[in-house]
Amino acid sequence: MGQTLAIALTKGRILKDTLPLLAAVGIVPVEDAETTRKLRVDTNQAGTQLLLVRASDVPAYVEYGGADIGVTGKDVLLEHSGRGIYEPLDLGIGKCQLVLAGKRGVNVDKPGLLRVATKYPEVTRKYFDQRGQQVEIIKLYGSMELAPLVGMADLIVDIMETGATLLANDLEVIEPICDISSRLIVNKASMKMKHEKIHKLINGMTRAVT
Repeated sequence: MGQTLAIALTKGRILKDTLPLLAAVGIVPVEDAETTRKLRVDTNQAGTQLLLVRASDVPAYVEYGGADIGVTGKDVLLEHSGRGIYEPLDLGIGKCQLVLAGKRGVNVDKPGLLRVATKYPEVTRKYFDQRGQQVEIIKLYGSMELAPLVGMADLIVDIMETGATLLANDLEVIEPICDISSRLIVNKASMKMKHEKIHKLINGMTRAVT
């Protein structure tokens, strides 16, 4: 990482909502980060770059030193559960809920092994462990709502913003699991080596979100 400050972001809603927060601390990309095909984008601050990566990869880039700082959803962090990062700030953007959902009237406590479709297997496993239930987890990467409709799964664990997609597919929320929002994360080594620069950014973004 040298003496540069690398900030890992992901295109889409998180990037769009994060750029004004970065601008509030004086960091502005020199080209349109939302449309560029580049994966590394310079900013108006010499030595500060944006890295554009997949949302699920942001924690890994930060933990293993590819980036000093990153912004990603709490859902991704819960699934990653890495030890090489700090999570100093809830940015209050990208708000939604992680929920347990299924077809209307489904019996969550029925005898036998329940099948649960999700792209969050670790979170799902921990959730059902706390309930004292064994489940078979089916890892999917999208179109989660389809699994109960075709009989592939009894339940799903997924992100919900408005609930419109669940309603359109005749599914309902059985239980909220946790609230989700985007978080600022920092590499532990970078926090020590680039303390002044990173703390200035954290303090500035804290003021911007409060």
